[in-house]
Parts: sequence; structure tokens; C-alpha cells
Amino acid sequence: MAQILGRHLHLFMLSSVLILQIAMAAGQNTSTEAKSFTLVNNCNETIWPGILTRGNNSNGYGFALQQGQTAFYNATAGWSGRMWARTGCSFDKNGTGTCQTGSCGTSINCTVPSNPPNTIAEFTLGDVDFYDVSLVDGFNLPIVISPIDGKGNCSIAGCDGDLRQNCSSGLAVKSDEKVIACRSACDAFNTDEYCCRGAYADPVACLPTNYSRSFKQVCPAAASYAFDDSISIITCSASEYVVTFCASRNQKVCSYHDNKLVCNTSKGSKASPLGGLGGWILVLALPLTYNLKMKFYIS
Repeated sequence: MAQILGRHLHLFMLSSVLILQIAMAAGQNTSTEAKSFTLVNNCNETIWPGILTRGNNSNGYGFALQQGQTAFYNATAGWSGRMWARTGCSFDKNGTGTCQTGSCGTSINCTVPSNPPNTIAEFTLGDVDFYDVSLVDGFNLPIVISPIDGKGNCSIAGCDGDLRQNCSSGLAVKSDEKVIACRSACDAFNTDEYCCRGAYADPVACLPTNYSRSFKQVCPAAASYAFDDSISIITCSASEYVVTFCASRNQKVCSYHDNKLVCNTSKGSKASPLGGLGGWILVLALPLTYNLKMKFYIS
């Protein structure tokens, strides 16, 4: 158990440090403004999102999000952390239980980093935000990050393919003969080459492998191994981000705040007005919501 937790913490620190190093290299100043997140369950099942702040693993958040339901999270200025979905969970009335994937302790509120394999959305917020979707810890559900009314690159990040459908037998995690998650090569084989450590602890030495290439083929806009950051980590200045589980990167999302409907658009462009949106749109953040544990709202 200690070895598994140690390996998992190594993966967590690698992916988090990458974003922070890029932010420091860019001369980022810490933003004084809080930013909001909209979490959307577009899956055909209930999920249990987890949220952890970097450096504060023992005091995370967690909650149930039913199919089609939306939740809101207000991040403090300069927040850095990760979000993911737990699946196959069962919690009692005291909030104690277990999950098939993405487990982060025995409580509905996360008390440790998620247990691989699971897909992770990572953020470092400031005057310029850095974000990506990581498969370094493996895959359990598709995740897409959409900035709303942002300035800069502001590309839509994420993995909207389903790696479970073609997961290698050596990486597949099954329940009742059904593949419920796909492990990363680092998690499955725990070698320096796959985990980018030891003699492979730099981008020159740690190169893509056949396993990470297979992840990249299905999820080209997600990080497939520890140093896969040239495309996957995106910079943007936005006041809000939509994190959608089981969605497509081509699916337009809109957020309704202050009696205004604002939608994500193509890279580097401004938000579209309500008219002329065309096609099917996922509309989020309806005005009627209720408070959940101070920072969360669910509709």
C-alpha cells in the first residue's frame, strides 16, 4: 500500500510541477481575482467529482453529480490544483465509502490524491492561467476544459475519446469483465523509463513510448506522459472555466451569469452573442441554484 501511494504521489508531483515551472518561466504574477468553475456531468451515470488544492491534499472536496447535473466551484485568487471524477462509488449516510476508480480516501470529501487510474484536469491560476488534461495517472472518463470569454490562446483542452474501448490488456482495469479504466504505463509497470525518473528525469531522456503514443492517438489534446507538455498545457486569461465529463471538444458550452449568456468560441476569439449560435448548445449555470458547502453550487 505504501509503495502504491508513493508512486501515486510521484505522478501527482511530476504533473503539478510541470505547470508551475512553466508559469514561473513565463513571469506570471499571482492574480488578485477569484475565478469560477462549472462542472458538468454529461456521462450516462452518476459521478463523484473530487477537487484538491496543491499542497493541501488532506482537505479536499467531493460530492455526487448525477447525470445531466451541474455544479459550481469558486477558486480563490492564485489557486492551483486538480479536478477529476470518481466512478462506481458507494457512500453511506456519513459520507464513508469506496469507489471503483479515482478514489481519494474513504470519505466523500477527498483526503488524499486520487488513486490511479483516472483522468485529471489540472489548473494553475493567475493573471495568466495554465491548464491541461492529464493522462499521466491513466484514464477513467473523458474530460474537456472550456474557457469562457477568455483572452490569449484559450484552446479547448482535454480527452474526448474513450481509452477504455481499446485499452491494452496489460493496462486494463476490469469490473465484472467490463473495462472501467486504463492504467498508464508508469502506474502499471513502475519503471524509470515509463515514470520519467532517475536517468529519465528530464524531457530529453524521457520520450514517448508505444503506450503513451496509443493514449495520444485517442486524446491528442491531453498529456500522455510526464513531459508531454508542448501541446497539452494551454495558457489563457479567463474568468471562468467549464469542466465537462464525457463531452466532446467540438461541443459548444455556454454559461449563464448576471443575466448574460456567454459561450466558448474558437481559439483566440471573443465570446459569441446569443444570436447566431446555431446547432445544439450545452447551456450551463442556470440562475436557480442552491449553496453546497460554501464553495459549491449544484443545479
